[in-house]
Amino acid sequence: MPELPEVEALKDFLTENLVGHEIVRVLPVAISVLKTYDPPVTAVEGHEVTAVRRYGKFLDLETADGPHLVTHLARAGWLHWKDRLPSGMPRPGKGPLALRVALETGAGFDLTEAGTQKRLAVYVVQDPQQVPGVARLGPDPLADGFDEARFAALLKDERRRLKGALRDQSLIAGVGNAYSDEILHAARMSPFKLAASLTPDETRRLYEALRTTLTEAVERSRGLAAGRLKAEKKSGLRVHGRTGEPCPVCGDTIREVSFSDSSLQYCPTCQTGGKPLADRRMSRLLR
Repeated sequence: MPELPEVEALKDFLTENLVGHEIVRVLPVAISVLKTYDPPVTAVEGHEVTAVRRYGKFLDLETADGPHLVTHLARAGWLHWKDRLPSGMPRPGKGPLALRVALETGAGFDLTEAGTQKRLAVYVVQDPQQVPGVARLGPDPLADGFDEARFAALLKDERRRLKGALRDQSLIAGVGNAYSDEILHAARMSPFKLAASLTPDETRRLYEALRTTLTEAVERSRGLAAGRLKAEKKSGLRVHGRTGEPCPVCGDTIREVSFSDSSLQYCPTCQTGGKPLADRRMSRLLR
């Protein structure tokens, strides 16, 4: 799933390639992608893109005197930029293409979604806050005003495990499954430690890991074309998706805990005092 660093890089890429250009055609290929119907998706046609913004994992294309086109790529969605779009009409049901946006220059982008879950979402709204997912977002962890005191206040009464708290978009915007693993590894903390149990020193360590991990990932992605962002994300991950490989910090074997629809990866030596965590589908956490 694209998370804050990749969506931030897409925002920068689209700012460079979209702003100042007119949207001449929006072609929804998979009707399931459209989450709003009034105004229709064609309402952005004929309008110039004036800004591209990021809200958590949401991308917002703002148009002059027109509505906003807001996208959430979900787990399996992606944006593919094309300097020259195909001339023919795309055929529904043929491949992963969900929506095409064309500019007056002949360039544009396709939104695609692999798999069968169909969670890719496109909204056409007068204000991004009309999108429920945007309206409920917590603070952006890379915003200038997001300091350690604000982070501590968010976790003070949080009774969930750290892994779940970091992934909650209403608590902190933009962190998903991959970067929560990376942040906890950098902070040397168990994913199942209770958020409210952190000491001031632990809170500081987690805050620094959060900011550093995301900032470094954004810097690695900055300036890359959209098509290279997935590979860059994978190459920069130290524990997520690397089950069975050696930890780059201590050399211990990276382990995994599986859930019904996802998994997490961690290093026992760095994060859990050398103790492996039990699979939560079978037993409770070993501490």
